[in-house]
Amino acid sequence: MSVPQPTADERGEQILAVFGTAFGELLAADPAAFRVKFRKMASSAFAFYRGTACLFYADLEREQHGGPYLDDRTGRVWIHGDLHAENFGTYMDAQGRLIFNVNDFDEAYVGPFTWDLKRFAASVALIGYSKALSDEQISDLVRIYAAAYRERIHDLATGAKSDEVPPFTLDTAEGPLLDALRDARALTRFGLLDSMTEIRDFERRFAPGGGSIELDAATRYKVLAAFDGYLETLPESSLTRPDSYRVKDVVGRRGIGIGSAGLPSYNILLEGNSDALENDVVIYLKQAQTPAVSRHITDPAVRGYFRHEGHRTVISQRALQAHADPWLGWTELDGAGQLVAEVSPYAVDLDWSDIDDLEEISAVVADLGRATATMHAAADDESGHSDLVPFSTERAIDAAIAADEAGFAELLVDFAHTYGARARADHQIFVDLFRNGRIPGL
Repeated sequence: MSVPQPTADERGEQILAVFGTAFGELLAADPAAFRVKFRKMASSAFAFYRGTACLFYADLEREQHGGPYLDDRTGRVWIHGDLHAENFGTYMDAQGRLIFNVNDFDEAYVGPFTWDLKRFAASVALIGYSKALSDEQISDLVRIYAAAYRERIHDLATGAKSDEVPPFTLDTAEGPLLDALRDARALTRFGLLDSMTEIRDFERRFAPGGGSIELDAATRYKVLAAFDGYLETLPESSLTRPDSYRVKDVVGRRGIGIGSAGLPSYNILLEGNSDALENDVVIYLKQAQTPAVSRHITDPAVRGYFRHEGHRTVISQRALQAHADPWLGWTELDGAGQLVAEVSPYAVDLDWSDIDDLEEISAVVADLGRATATMHAAADDESGHSDLVPFSTERAIDAAIAADEAGFAELLVDFAHTYGARARADHQIFVDLFRNGRIPGL
């Protein structure tokens, strides 16, 4: 990819313009949350990259109507939308299995499959640079990712049975992926509840402090009405017993993470599947955001498919993730789409801080390539979400790559180095804009 190289001042203006579109409304509503978000982004080039999917897709927009490996099918598949090396971790699926795979589907949409791969490849370049790997070592890592993705897509496209390409579980994962799964297994629902709640008058309630906000009666009423609407979006299989949905308590929270700054959210404490207090369930209700990639996909069939951003997030996650969270659903609050899901006791993110051995990094990157391919293959004409993607995504992607096998990995290698350098330079420009008071509204 040949990204234009504007001057630092020109690039700064481009960054501010993209930020204004992506963050302007939320930033105006909660400047303090964005000061926290931006300070986190200032800490490293990778943290900046994580928080600026909006900038990434603005730079990729020119590829919307074409590009290598893209056609009418491969240009409109379900994609993760923010696929970087830290957006992988553990979850417990609807069948009670601990799985390691892609997580965080807030940016998921329908678009070119190569956009996911490029976003991941550039993140590998940034992580590799932070670990002082050479350019050639980074190139090799991207090639390993591309080869693993290619092999898994081909296996799925040519009829490999699901038991031949099993998910990453306690039985099949190795290395840091297995470490994350074992860490998740050591966690408990009681531990989560103990950190967020207390027993008062023989009943569990949210504990004060810790970022929780007590709600006034009117807001509580609105949240509970939204909760009732959410229940209608759950599959029948989610109902374990009739009073599982009895609300015990509600509190407000405000997102201050890199991806959730300024988004109002609420935690709801539910009865769970028994009278025992240690089986209670905490779910969150969060205003869903406009995915960065959607601003650069003009297909009216895609734009018109979703009722609101909460509906989009849930439908996308159910499409991309086999056996998704049984509490996953959507609703509306004050006219805005909301995402609803469980605050999982078993969520552990992949931690790159101690993955320093090149051989181990290579093995992890290969596994993440396989996970990416499995995700892309999950959502197609056989997944129950065929209205938007009425074809086999793995066969379409396999055929597109087969047309130019040699160029596939090199496309990602070139992009990784070019955009990795761009992100490092952008990070410095951003830090100077931020510390010198150049970001409007802060």
